[in-house]
Amino acid sequence: MGESLSAAPLDDAERMSPEELRALQLTRLRATLRHAYDHVELYRKKFREAGVGPEDCRTLEDLARFPFTTKADLRDSYPFGMFAVEQSEVRRLHASSGTTGRPTLVGYTEHDLSVWAEVIARSIRAAGGRPGHKVHISYGYGLFTGGLGAHYGAERLGCTVIPASGG
Repeated sequence: MGESLSAAPLDDAERMSPEELRALQLTRLRATLRHAYDHVELYRKKFREAGVGPEDCRTLEDLARFPFTTKADLRDSYPFGMFAVEQSEVRRLHASSGTTGRPTLVGYTEHDLSVWAEVIARSIRAAGGRPGHKVHISYGYGLFTGGLGAHYGAERLGCTVIPASGG
């Protein structure tokens, strides 16, 4: 991803031309579709029903041909049916409370957690945050994933984190 956020004003992805960025997005999208198709039965079924396969994504616009993942898909696949990696690779689990139906469960790998922290750090930087700034995290630290994402993103940027929420 380039240099550390605290050492560089922009990372490599933020220096790309629009054409380079679209090419990277397409490469990553195609890899994600292939991985989901190869590892999650629900996606194989939904892709077949929509008449598409991972190889049918040739442009970013082709994504419109692919089925959406719905909240019902998450609930119907509870607890681990949507995991695209072995459970031994999962480093963190978050779940909804299930107050409006069956709970939903999300698992994060080490790579997922790193990407998440990087994306949040970039977002905080884009909003004006800089290393050394103090960031008050008021999101809950319970089942909702936002508090931890903001926390680790702020730390990744080099900010001082003040975790103070109701959770």
